[in-house]
Amino acid sequence: MIQVTDFHKAYRGTVAVEALSFDVQPGQVLGLLGPNGAGKTTTMRAIAGVIPPTRGRLLVAGQDVSIDPVAAKRLLAYVPDDPKLFDALTVWEHLQFIASAYRVSDFEPHATALLDQFELIPKRDSPAQELSRGMRQKVAICCAYLHNPRAILFDEPITGLDPHGIRTMKDSVRQHAAAGAAVVVSSHLLSLVQDLCTHLLILHHGRRIFFGPVEDARAAFANVSGDASLEEMFFRATEGNVVATAG
Repeated sequence: MIQVTDFHKAYRGTVAVEALSFDVQPGQVLGLLGPNGAGKTTTMRAIAGVIPPTRGRLLVAGQDVSIDPVAAKRLLAYVPDDPKLFDALTVWEHLQFIASAYRVSDFEPHATALLDQFELIPKRDSPAQELSRGMRQKVAICCAYLHNPRAILFDEPITGLDPHGIRTMKDSVRQHAAAGAAVVVSSHLLSLVQDLCTHLLILHHGRRIFFGPVEDARAAFANVSGDASLEEMFFRATEGNVVATAG
């Protein structure tokens, strides 16, 4: 569903991501991990068609992001770490706008169900400028789900959410993955990744350190015990200069 092959991105001679390849199959939830500056956001923005690759091929459900970006974006949703809403538009007007942009007909029942799921019904007619940070995050997630994307990218998705909102967000990711979507979640909260993701991609200095199923991560790092937490594996991967891959 998401296929990245030999992705390379450089900014004015500075390499942000180098020779990165991985894929995310339908039903998988990939945790994208790495220290600050590892290339996580650059990778997600390139898949979403926000920035062009320096070289490499990025496919979303078989559509090449560089060759036919509109076709690829129709199948994709991307929620950045700080979603920018239209301050003057209400919550419902945001959903109307997304429905129009993605040509979603009869969107009202689905939109209403999303607002109910994320406890936004009371804020349906409130302009975005009156919403809290967490509520703005919920609106962005609802907008992302409205056109039933086949690939979904989340960059720090639970920022500003309260505990109930975090549980709802995690449940929604599981639901969409179970329905066949491929999901990528980038977060510094390792407990979220450990609880939610089926696969891991660890980046360091723009290069792939590990890629594979979560259960294979311990085997990839010889000095990590069998009951090691994801935090222990992460520090082993990013501080031990180890390069490992399960696939």
